[in-house]
Amino acid sequence: MPLVSTPVGVREADLGDAREAARIDAFVAAQREGTPFHLTGWSRAVAHGCGQRARYLVAERGDAAIVGVLPLTEMRSRLFGRAMVSAGFAVDGGILGDAVEPLASGAWALAQARGCPGIELRGGPAPNGWITDETSYLGFARDLAHDDDAELLAIPRKQRAEVRRSLGLDLEVAVGTSAAMLAEHYLVYAESVRNLGTPVFPARLFRAVMAHLDADILTVRHQDRAVASVLSLYHGGTVYPYWGGGTAAARALRANDRMYYALMLHARGRGCGRFDFGRSKTGTGAAGFKKNWGFAPTPRRYAMRSEGAVRAINPLNPKYAAMVRTWRKLPLPIANVVGPWIARGLG
Repeated sequence: MPLVSTPVGVREADLGDAREAARIDAFVAAQREGTPFHLTGWSRAVAHGCGQRARYLVAERGDAAIVGVLPLTEMRSRLFGRAMVSAGFAVDGGILGDAVEPLASGAWALAQARGCPGIELRGGPAPNGWITDETSYLGFARDLAHDDDAELLAIPRKQRAEVRRSLGLDLEVAVGTSAAMLAEHYLVYAESVRNLGTPVFPARLFRAVMAHLDADILTVRHQDRAVASVLSLYHGGTVYPYWGGGTAAARALRANDRMYYALMLHARGRGCGRFDFGRSKTGTGAAGFKKNWGFAPTPRRYAMRSEGAVRAINPLNPKYAAMVRTWRKLPLPIANVVGPWIARGLG
């Protein structure tokens, strides 16, 4: 332990500097709590894909050693207002490292300077005095089994029966990173979120994520037609199935069951030991689906600071209920044209 503590300074990183980005990514990779959403590639992908400016804060000691980071996205939307979000379009990405209070202070000062009335931190430690929410969202993650048979047995009996049925159906599984697979995935995902009543993100966001991060696509096809597809991220030995969904035909074909089981096997083949199913709203069908797979829920901590009312953008908000019902009825071609313009402001 040093006799004299070196003060910590916070500054905004230049993500266009390849050496600086590499230093930050090395720090993230060394942290057990680091996620793909802390990587500079995620911030660059969001900026390129959605036109929302990346603001990445770095905390350093006097010797220039990084001790903490905070990826921020400066959200500006005519529909949903302004906010600093960490991390934009992610389910995680809050403060990483030891410099919690300096980074929180720096983020608040930046938000005020940029005219953003609030900050949302998704995951990580909560700064002193900030509003915290540990009830709205649940996280689902568990270790992968050591072989295919053990993986199947790790799934609870009822869900395991659905997976076994899917294995007996005429389904083909393909994995890749090509532009053709990405376009195929986007069509499936767009239909899936339209059916849920939410607008789809811009296609260029998916292309940017594939370009900047370790990611691939797993697609389930029936009679040469894609019925379920998932874009997954890989970081630190964990697979993150991030944007996944199925067409109207997927349920009867049990294509989603086949998709996630196949992804578990594929991820283990890539050297992953953990499967992070992401977050779901408490009490929703999505949360129940993940529990059925044997994933124990853990509360996700979100922290907020705002000069006024805290931004609340989620489909369960009664304010948006009528919009969700209307969106589900939109013809898919119209939803795919209008949706990305709306979704780029959700963050």
